[in-house]
Amino acid sequence: MSWTVALPMYNVSPRLRDGYEAFAAALLRQTDLDHDATLVRDVPLPGFWKRPGLLLSQTCGYPYVTALRDDVTLLATPCYDVPGCDGSDAGSDYRSALVVRADGAIATLADARGRVAAVNDEHSNSGMNLLRHAVAPLARDGRFFAAVQWSGSHATSVAMVRAGAADIAAIDCVTWAYLCEERPADVAGLAVLGYSAAAPGLPLVAGADVPAASVERLRAALLAPGPALLATLAPLRILGFEYRDDAAYGRIAQLEDEARRLGYSSLA
Repeated sequence: MSWTVALPMYNVSPRLRDGYEAFAAALLRQTDLDHDATLVRDVPLPGFWKRPGLLLSQTCGYPYVTALRDDVTLLATPCYDVPGCDGSDAGSDYRSALVVRADGAIATLADARGRVAAVNDEHSNSGMNLLRHAVAPLARDGRFFAAVQWSGSHATSVAMVRAGAADIAAIDCVTWAYLCEERPADVAGLAVLGYSAAAPGLPLVAGADVPAASVERLRAALLAPGPALLATLAPLRILGFEYRDDAAYGRIAQLEDEARRLGYSSLA
């Protein structure tokens, strides 16, 4: 079978895109799965994760919980060395940075009531689900924001807040750290109001067609990387990997349920 590989989630700069591709190539070499495997870019999501012949990818936890459990197998979850990934029980947990303009108009989350939120995608844990959970206790009659603008990406959400087209956005803390490092001009004049609740980070997954033996090789390599694979991690600010099972990702559904119990089922 011809296999496809894509790591599309954190490519906010050419350096990071190349870094993730170098990581994937080293992983496939360590597991001797580099034969008949093709790295692809600009894949259509979420459909790509269900594509036949998918060997390796990284997905968001919310689509995994809501739509992908039967289509992918969890391999391991990165532990990132960035603010928002610390202070939790699991090193592979992450949070969303609640980003606002640094002019002081929004000093607390309650100050965002009646403002405009920019959200990357309705299926995003970091952009939608964690923001919904954060504002649910503050909502009234199922509403908190004046409007929700769907931006299509975290980077675009950041640009909308900076330009005044929106007032707040929940940005995956890894993406936020990458933007601060790679594209500082894009985050100038913005501030982190606080962080959301923690949830398991974005897992590396194998496709449904990958044999069980290959799944085990991939997972074993991630949990015990050899020298070549290990060398690709630091440029991505990855400390290592943890195996998080399906039950661990149930935390994401729990956050959704907590918001719904407060009468806030949809971000509004």
